[in-house]
Amino acid sequence: MFINYAHRGASEYAPENTLCSFYLGVLQQANGIETDVRRTKDNVLILFHDDTLDRVTTGSGNISDYTYDELLEFDVIGGKDKTIYDKIVRFEDFLRFFGFRDITFAIELKQRDIEKETIDMLEKYHMCEKSVITSFDFENIKNVKKYCPSYKVGYLTSSVTENTIESMKEIDGEEICPQANIISREMVEALHGLNYSVRAWGVTDPEIMAKVYQCGVDGMTVNFPDKLAEYIKSNPH
Repeated sequence: MFINYAHRGASEYAPENTLCSFYLGVLQQANGIETDVRRTKDNVLILFHDDTLDRVTTGSGNISDYTYDELLEFDVIGGKDKTIYDKIVRFEDFLRFFGFRDITFAIELKQRDIEKETIDMLEKYHMCEKSVITSFDFENIKNVKKYCPSYKVGYLTSSVTENTIESMKEIDGEEICPQANIISREMVEALHGLNYSVRAWGVTDPEIMAKVYQCGVDGMTVNFPDKLAEYIKSNPH
């Protein structure tokens, strides 16, 4: 089944990685949610992409310098005209509100040494069968497999090389996630032949979205899940 992942939620229309963005993604017919996990000063797992507050909030400075309660003093800003506000979300609250839903979750680890805590929280909400844990840092997904081999992992990469494939073989990884602009039908078919699922990232506009979909990928992260859902209706695999 093809997975239309709402990237940090429906982040073209709402503040990224917030509850309103995730709810909107589901309303826009996403059957997957992609989000980012990192840790606060007081060791609370939260959903936030950057290591600093500056780009998307009313605050500034490093996430790791604030406790979770201190982070709640700031707003996350989003929407096309930057007039929609929400709050930074604890990972556990996200799982409480969304984990029971019949969708697929791509959980990206944004820093080292949070693998165990992330998996333990996923386990609390019985998320193994519907989750893929991803990272650009190969050590993250390697550590996931060491701690709990039953969890699927995906490697986010801007190039797919023999070394990429060998590294994934060594840890029995399941998914390779190339940047959209390097994906071809030949690449997808080759990776499928090696029993990897293929998910695209960096889908910046509907033109790239359509190209990647036609290459036969198994899923992609988009900021506009409504546009992808509409395209799929008109262009089924």
